[in-house]
Amino acid sequence: MHYQTTTGLDDESMIELVARIHQILTGRGIELKHHRLGLYRQVELVLILLRQDMVQMCAADLYHIWQPSVSRIWRRILPLMDEVLGLNGISLEQALTQGEPILIDGTFIPTRNRPASGQGSANFSGKHHVGCLSIQVAGTLTGDLIATSAPVAGSRHDSAAIGMCGWQDTLQDSGTTWIADTAYIATTAITPIKKTPGRDRLEWEKQFNHDISSLRAAIEHIIAGLKNWTILSKGYRGRLAELPQIIRIVTHLELYRIGWYLPMNNTH
Repeated sequence: MHYQTTTGLDDESMIELVARIHQILTGRGIELKHHRLGLYRQVELVLILLRQDMVQMCAADLYHIWQPSVSRIWRRILPLMDEVLGLNGISLEQALTQGEPILIDGTFIPTRNRPASGQGSANFSGKHHVGCLSIQVAGTLTGDLIATSAPVAGSRHDSAAIGMCGWQDTLQDSGTTWIADTAYIATTAITPIKKTPGRDRLEWEKQFNHDISSLRAAIEHIIAGLKNWTILSKGYRGRLAELPQIIRIVTHLELYRIGWYLPMNNTH
C-alpha cells in the first residue's frame, strides 16, 4: 500500500505519528493487545478515512472487521490525533510577528445540505448552491500553509466571515501586509483594483492586478493541498458538531505532512 497516496503521509511520518500516540496511551496505562487491529493499523485506518473520505462500511471490508469496530476506532484515535498534533505549525498571531506578508482566502466545506441544529438555512451558500461551513485559510507567499480559522456559517460572505472568526482584528492590529481577493476590499487587505464603471483600467492598474493575481496563486495551491484530505471536499457526512474538530485535525495533519512539526520529545 502506497501510504503517500492512501494516508497522505510517508512511512517516516506515519511511524512518528504512531509513536506519539503510543506515548500517550502508555502514559495512561492503556494497551491495545486484545484488539483485532494494532495501533499502527488503527492510525492508518483513521488517516484513510480522512484522506479518502471512505465510507466506514468499505473501510470495514478493507480491514476485515465490522463497521461498528471502525466507528470505535474512529472515536478512539481521532481525539488522540488532535492531542498529539496540537503543536504542529505556528498560529496566525505567531506568523504575523515575523513581519512577512501573508495570503488570506476563504474556502467552503460542503456539508451535504444539512442545516446545523437551530440554524435553519444559515449554512446554505447561495454562491456555491450547497450547504456548507466557511473557513479562512492563511499561507505564505512561498505556498506554505500557516493556519485555518474556526468555521462560520456558509451563508456568510468572506468579508463578513473573516470578522466573525476573529482574524480581521488580529490582522489589522498586527500591521502586517496581507493580500486577498476583491471579496476583502472593505478590509485592510491589499486587493486587486476593481473596474470603475464608465472607464477602462489604466495600464498600471492592469499590471498591479496581474502582480496580485500572481502572488495569490500560492493560496489557491495551499487550499487545494488542504482539500486533498477529501473529507473536507466531497461533502462531510458526520455529525456537524464535530466538523470544527475535523477541520482542526486535518489542518494539523497537512502541516505535519509538509514538515511543520516538533520532535516527539517536545509534544508534552
